[in-house]
Amino acid sequence: VVAPYWVSYPDMVRLADAEPVIVATTAESGFKVTAEQLARALTERTRLLILNSPCNPTGAVYSADELRALGEVLRAHPRVAVLSDEIYEHIQWTGRELACFAAACPDLYDRTLTVNGMSKGYAMSGWRIGYAAGPLPLIKAMTSLQGQSTTNACTISQAAAREALVADQQCVRDMCAEFKRRHDFFYARVRSLPGFECVPADGTFYLFPNVDASMRAKNAATDVELCERLIDDAGVALVPGTAFGAPGHLRFSFAASTSTLESALARLENFFAR
Repeated sequence: VVAPYWVSYPDMVRLADAEPVIVATTAESGFKVTAEQLARALTERTRLLILNSPCNPTGAVYSADELRALGEVLRAHPRVAVLSDEIYEHIQWTGRELACFAAACPDLYDRTLTVNGMSKGYAMSGWRIGYAAGPLPLIKAMTSLQGQSTTNACTISQAAAREALVADQQCVRDMCAEFKRRHDFFYARVRSLPGFECVPADGTFYLFPNVDASMRAKNAATDVELCERLIDDAGVALVPGTAFGAPGHLRFSFAASTSTLESALARLENFFAR
């Protein structure tokens, strides 16, 4: 599991009676795992690599060359499968088409599961539609499991999802452009907060700054404590990096109106200026 990770990944691994092994990345590598790191982390007991690009919480986006480098490592480990979470596929501004692991490494398709959904790129989180592509035996097993748990997705939601996928995509492009505008505005202000070290995101609607210096300045023992004080004293809700396997960071979301972001930033600036 590459850290920073979406909060549920380690628990999902444990739910499958496996043990999550965390591979930590840093801002210096763009919060992306390198081929060298992956090679060091893999053992005979490793069975799955979980990738998330574009990544929640960092906004990191892997290039096709970076994915191919990871694939080269995985070819020496035939028992390791790949779960590629691409839920933020349509929210990225790298200037290139999103690199999909299965497309970058087609010879590894028989052990690659790509998961996606309607929640992010089409702003349809309440419709609860996701989908997956992978080897037929795995998809059949997933179908059997779902058939005995949630049974099926709502028929109306399925129809709405199909319409979103086949309709004109200009609204999706417009939404992505607006998120890029908010990112640039928000990033400029967040990186100027005292003690914040922040790298720009290449996608999603999150920023993930390091706040170690701010924690020391505010005498906060942990990022969790800092978040608690921010909600109590400034009325701003953030998620501590500890939840994502990266203590000393905070996750900011700019999936809000500009006026809401302006208000939140003013409160943050007042809080850290005290």
